[in-house]
Order: sequence, then C-alpha cells, then structure tokens
Amino acid sequence: MRRDTIRWAERAALLTAGSIEGRAFIDGRYTAALDGATFQSRSPVDGRVLADVAACGGADVDRAVAAARRAFEDGRWSRRDPAERKRVLLAFADRIEAAGEELALLETLDMGKPVAHSLAVDVRATVACFRWYAEAIDKIYDEIAPSPAGTLALVTREPLGVVAAVVPWNFPMIMAAWKLAPALAAGNSVVLKPAEQSSLTAIRLAALAAEAGLPDGVFNVLPGFGPAVGQPLGLHMDVDGVVFTGSTEVGKLFLQYSGQSNMKRVGLECGGKSPHIILDDCGDLDAAAEAAADAIFFNQGEMCTAGSRLVLHRAVKDRVLDRVLAHAATRQPGDPLDPATTLGALVDETHTRNVLSYIAIGQEEGARLVAGGRRVREETGGCYVQPTVFDGVTNRMRIAQEEIFGPVLSIITVDSAEEAVAVANDSPYGLAAAVWSDNVNTVHKMARALRSGMVYVNCYDADGITVPFGGFKQSGIGRDKSLHAFDKYTELKTTWMKLR
Repeated sequence: MRRDTIRWAERAALLTAGSIEGRAFIDGRYTAALDGATFQSRSPVDGRVLADVAACGGADVDRAVAAARRAFEDGRWSRRDPAERKRVLLAFADRIEAAGEELALLETLDMGKPVAHSLAVDVRATVACFRWYAEAIDKIYDEIAPSPAGTLALVTREPLGVVAAVVPWNFPMIMAAWKLAPALAAGNSVVLKPAEQSSLTAIRLAALAAEAGLPDGVFNVLPGFGPAVGQPLGLHMDVDGVVFTGSTEVGKLFLQYSGQSNMKRVGLECGGKSPHIILDDCGDLDAAAEAAADAIFFNQGEMCTAGSRLVLHRAVKDRVLDRVLAHAATRQPGDPLDPATTLGALVDETHTRNVLSYIAIGQEEGARLVAGGRRVREETGGCYVQPTVFDGVTNRMRIAQEEIFGPVLSIITVDSAEEAVAVANDSPYGLAAAVWSDNVNTVHKMARALRSGMVYVNCYDADGITVPFGGFKQSGIGRDKSLHAFDKYTELKTTWMKLR
C-alpha cells in the first residue's frame, strides 16, 4: 500500500478502540507500577484518551535497576561478542522497521507531530541509528600504547555498567535511539525513562527488543513523572551513568544528583536558542528564507536546534522577512493524521499555554507581531498554535533569550557580520548556529567565532549519524551520534604488563 493512501484516521480509531500497552517493562516483561498508579495519556491531536500509563515510582526504579545490574554482572549481554550484539541489534532495527506504521501512528497520536513526518523522519532515523551502531561495534579496536622495552600497555574500552537514559517528548523514538543504540552496542544495561507526555513508543520498543533477542533485564522502560522516576534514577547509587536530553533546568538537576550520590557519569543535551544568520552577501535568499522557515516551524518548533533567532543583515532584512512570511502562510496547523499536514499539534495543553504566554510577553516587550500569534482549531479539542513571527526584536528581550520550544520566530536586525556574531553569542546557550554567505572567508571566520556545538553554512539542521550532536555552554555536556557517543557509555582501562 502506498503510504500517502493510508487512512490514518481510521487506523487511529481502531488502535485507540483497542488496548494500547501502557505498562512498564522490567526484566523482560510488562508490569504495572508496584503501587498500581497510572496516569492518562491524552492525545494533543484531538484530546482523546489513548491509554492508562504506569506511573512508576522509587520502588519501581529499584527493581528495574536491580534487574539491569544482574544482567550486566552475569554477562548475559555485557560479555557477549561484539558480533553477537551486532546481530541482535540489527534484528531489533528490522522489527522497528516492520512495525514502522504502527510506531508512526503512536508517535503522532501521543505528541502531535504530522504522521508523514513520524513515518518518514522519526521511524527512518530510529532504524538507521540502531543499524549504524550495530555495524560499528565490531569494528572498534582497542589500543596498544607506546611503552618501554619489556613492557606492554593495553588500552581497552569497557562498558560503563547500568545506564539511565531520560529522553524528551519532541522526538521520542529518535532521542531514545540516540541513547539506546550506542549504550546497548557497547554492552551496557539500560533503564529508559520516556517523557510522561510521550511514553507509548518507548513502551512498544521494549517488546520489539525482546522479540529481537535482547536478554531480560538489559533494556527496561519506566514511564512516569520526573520527580518520581528521573530523580531516583539520578540519585541511585547503583546507576553508573545518566544521559539526558531536555531542558537546561532539569539538566542541572542531574549534575546535582550525581554529586549527591556516587558521582555517576552525566551526559547532557539541553536547551538552545539558535541564531540563524543571513548576511547581505547571501546569493540565494529564496533558499535561505525557506531554510529559516523550516528551522523554526518543522516539528511545530519543538526542537532544541530550532532556529528561533533569525539574525538578518539590514540590507536584506525586508526581502527575507517577506519570503519567511509567505512560507509561514502556507504552514498553518492541520490534522496530524492527514498526510498533507506539515504543522501539527503542540504536545499538550500545558505546553500550549506556555507558548501562548511567550507570545504575549513578546508583545508586552514591544516586539511587533507580524504573523500568527493565535491558538487555532480549538473545536478539535487539540493543541494548535499558528506559526508566529515577531519583528523589531532586540536580543535583550525574553523571547530572544529564553527557549520557547514552539513555532515562534524572533527577527533581529544587524548591520555587519561582526554584530551578527556578537548577537549570536550573547546567549546562555550554544547548541546550533547557521550563517548564509557566499564569501568563503566570511563563513570560515564566522564558523570559528560562533560559540556553538554545530554550525551550519548555507543550510540548516543538516543531519547525519556520522557526525557528533551536542552543544557548548548551557546546551549540554558530551555528544550524541557518531563514534564519539561511545565516550559516554564506556570506560577506558589501562593494563600494564611487565614481560619476562
């Protein structure tokens, strides 16, 4: 069946009329929270209740960590040959791909993104991530260090142990894959805490992993709320590392939890307020404007790399703004179950109110609202906000400094490349940045000067599993993707031998 002819709404009705799994997955089986607590997963598409999800707590954290520890220590996974771990992870990827339409529908119903994106972006990237790390693990060599005559010094990479992975709601499957694939490939056991707003695909992935042959206890899923699950994982004395993607505020808490417990390894990918710079020597303003619109409106602006500050040279500002507004007009919120929709629903009612509050703040601060700004499609019971553009923004305004995580764009005007860099770097964040210019000297100098983990030149949000993803400053610590991700999930051991 052609995917553009799938009747997603009919499938959704059938899916939600049945039973969607909402229980935790611990030690190879689905299980309710020990105290029986649940919470409702409610779709931002139309407000329907999708499932009752286990609201896990500290006792559930203890039993999941204990299962992960047993699995790690007895070597059922940690001491398997890399080629065998590769075989299981490739089988896992195959099962994700085979269940792609089911997972895409769950993802859309759970967090509101267009189903076409869930299928073409989220499922595809998740499968590719598992396959890449599966293929990588049996091709990583240890080292023999230069050492004095009569000695042999070995440098070996060993799995960290029990890893807690805490992931956000904006790309539930992809963010889980970025953590799970390298952690599992390296031989660790993992306890995954999905965001309470979007737990359903993580819960489903657990069964697919078991079907693929991942041993019991190696991969556990604990749905629930941050204080009840995330905090106990961060403080747990038998968790060797925590990897987290989400807000800078919560990322700082995990650093505190590490210091208060066992100094566990912490990897963080946190907030962003990414500058998207278009200079007067950009020769393709059409492409630049389209990229600027994609950078803030894709995934409803719910992206840590969202190009939320559009920094325009005064000489091209009006021309670029006109083009961006034209793109915004064509990207109005629609039914996420319609394959033609390009802008879906925000994740839930709380977040929708937060985004609308920032729009009000921008107007109060004196920025000029030139597009959008309103909630729409309220009759559906869903959470929809128009693509919104503010002109006349200064970099001191809250809408230019604070992460909104919605389809809200701030236009900042500058008079030189040097001023653009100063504005770009004047932020607590440093995740991503972009510059459009046809001057090779300018782009090289600016790429060096921008304090960001990723710099895009004449493009935006370019992506590939082979390159590291992460930020400077308060955007995080460590990197996802590429071989560099293994640094978060492994320890280096030096073994000295004296030869006789």
